[in-house]
Amino acid sequence: MKPAPFQYFAPVTVDDALALLAEHGYDAKLLAGGQSLVPTMNFRLSQPGVLVDLNKIADLAYIRADSDGTLRIGAMTRQSTVERDPLTARHAPLLAEAMPHIAHRQIRNRGTIGGSLAHADPAAELPAIMVTLNARFVIQGAGRRREVAARDFFQALFMTDLAPDEILTEIIIPPMPPGSGWAMDEIARRHGDYALVGAAALVTMPEGDLCADATLTFLSVGETPVVATLACAYLCGARIDDACIAEAARMAGQEDMDPPGDIHASVAYRRKLAQVLARRVLTRAFQRAKDGVV
Repeated sequence: MKPAPFQYFAPVTVDDALALLAEHGYDAKLLAGGQSLVPTMNFRLSQPGVLVDLNKIADLAYIRADSDGTLRIGAMTRQSTVERDPLTARHAPLLAEAMPHIAHRQIRNRGTIGGSLAHADPAAELPAIMVTLNARFVIQGAGRRREVAARDFFQALFMTDLAPDEILTEIIIPPMPPGSGWAMDEIARRHGDYALVGAAALVTMPEGDLCADATLTFLSVGETPVVATLACAYLCGARIDDACIAEAARMAGQEDMDPPGDIHASVAYRRKLAQVLARRVLTRAFQRAKDGVV
């Protein structure tokens, strides 16, 4: 099929893009990698009157590390670039581990990190990873700039904190504290399919086997990334062993979420998958923290 008629603009600066958004308002739609937007336009599920292509804004594609280990990623950076860049592996190994799970290499070659986050698909890996990493998003509007925590950015199904006249320009990932461990895993029918359930964990165990902090986040179990708050509270301050991890995984799957059921997986099945994945990622994350991999 073909998309409905639209006007096309390809600005070369962020200011130019913001001016176009201000001029055209709700009729305008931003084009990043196009891996989600273009198919919906072809099926006429989305019919923007104006398309603002961000691909010529070179200033939005970069990966940099600050002296304190903070990682900064421009919103138009290709997912494959994030996947391969050594700065990602060094400063955000959880993100590096998650990238190969995203669709297929051809998709990652065109898809952008900011485009995926702004799309806010609850079955996508990047929103859950950014919540786990406690990332912050830089958002720019005409004459204004603000930062939003990842946990506050995702508001509902395909809905974010972005206003119609704003652009997500940068992702800021803080450095992991000493004694950190991480892991990500998911279960899909086939590699490259959307996951039935996915889980990401970031834990801190600076000495011995006592957990100082833990974040466990799930994808495909709600309208936004779901943080297992009860399980994380149970882990914090606990002496970590197999029984402790098993109980935290049980809490995550049974008490921390209300997953949907559909033709791909029932509610009970998703709860079971979440419990299995929680146990996997927590075990691996705590082992990495204990081994001092970071």
